[in-house]
Amino acid sequence: MKDGPDIALIASLIGDPARANMLTSLMGGTALTATELADEAGVTKQTASSHLSKLETGGLLGIRKQGRHRYYQLSGPDIADLLENLMGVAVRTGHIRTRPGPKDPALRHARVCYDHLAGDMGIQLYEGLLARGLLFEHEGEPVITPVGEGFMKRLGLPLDTLVRAKRPLCKACLDWSERRTHLAGALGAALLEHIYAKGWASRKGGSREVTFTNSGRKEFNRFFGPA
Repeated sequence: MKDGPDIALIASLIGDPARANMLTSLMGGTALTATELADEAGVTKQTASSHLSKLETGGLLGIRKQGRHRYYQLSGPDIADLLENLMGVAVRTGHIRTRPGPKDPALRHARVCYDHLAGDMGIQLYEGLLARGLLFEHEGEPVITPVGEGFMKRLGLPLDTLVRAKRPLCKACLDWSERRTHLAGALGAALLEHIYAKGWASRKGGSREVTFTNSGRKEFNRFFGPA
């Protein structure tokens, strides 16, 4: 057997349908209980407990404890990125489990991918930053420009803190519904928080759906639309 990363183990953990449903239900960044994840997976609590133990041991899930309660969440944004990429491959190769439901158009328009903006609005954000010269691509990954640094600081984003974060400042994430790139990384997360803070958009309940107001959409286009 060859040395190196064991991708077969990761693939086997994600490959089980129940575990896949559990993982994708956590892509919105919200921590869920074992009972909630059992409902998402369509399995009993006992079966869910076994699956969750495997996912935790495999490093794909983390646990947050609050009093007597245990909440599960993805162990990091890279897991969400991996799932988003796999969903894109599934769509491209025609592996669709069910026909799109009425909620799908809204999710395709704007949704969270763990902690950053995805869907059509996420792609608009990324491509707008490129068009305005605030980002450029180097070997397939986004890099912030000096002009972009000044722009982000004027928005009030703590760029110096973001640069020192353990995760990449900018990261390309392939959008599963559009098969184009949206912005992940510390900057992608900070921009989504900025959008929320300005009241341009809000998260819809426990869903991954992000809903923009009419005025918020105009402001979004003013700052991040094509130059």
